Amino acid sequence: MLVAAAVCPCPPLLVPDVAGGAASEMEPARAACYDALGVLAAARPDRLYVLGPAEQSGRGPHPQGTRGSFAGFGVPLEVSLGKGDPARRELPPSLAVGAWLLERTDWTGSPVEGLGIGEPLAGPRCQETGRELAASADRVALLVMGDGSNCRTLKAPGYFDDRAAAFDSEAARVLGAADVEGILALDEELAYDLKAAGRSSWQTLAGAGEGAGLAGRLLYDEAPYGVGYIVASWS
Repeated sequence: MLVAAAVCPCPPLLVPDVAGGAASEMEPARAACYDALGVLAAARPDRLYVLGPAEQSGRGPHPQGTRGSFAGFGVPLEVSLGKGDPARRELPPSLAVGAWLLERTDWTGSPVEGLGIGEPLAGPRCQETGRELAASADRVALLVMGDGSNCRTLKAPGYFDDRAAAFDSEAARVLGAADVEGILALDEELAYDLKAAGRSSWQTLAGAGEGAGLAGRLLYDEAPYGVGYIVASWS
């Protein structure tokens, strides 16, 4: 059963070494992520899953000990998803950011496993995957990585779309309220149009949260680079 969850954004810019001189701009988001991970640790789960969007090569399970790298972003920084033997696969960027957050918060709790999820994965499939994760142990926690829309401003990576702010506002509301039905109702096509990389991960969380009766708290909701970044905790 799901006992806790943390929702965090997954831009590599969350990592100060990658952000460089702009690291301070992400400090409020970073601090909110640390608070959300504190909720996970306090829940003392039997198993922690780190979920995040992934391209084809990074989809599927990533066992404990899988390594990730930020070399593709110009920084010779490596991370590990918990302690364990390295796997042949490499973590996709979203899970590498999640692994970095766990290292920064000195996660020493339960075993950790990663799961890369395709952004186009249909809502019902996400929901079913979440149910399976929640049923995998008595006390399950999720670290859910994913961004909102990519189109909040003219300088945003996806350019400006006047639907983006409303989409992000609704996503922040339902994630902050642990509103399972509301998360499942997020428009898949609109999320795809707005390049919202978190939709599939969020709906997987919703599947895991069915019947858990968790309360949510919204910790951060901003778009510093024209991309919607949301941090929430469930417990």
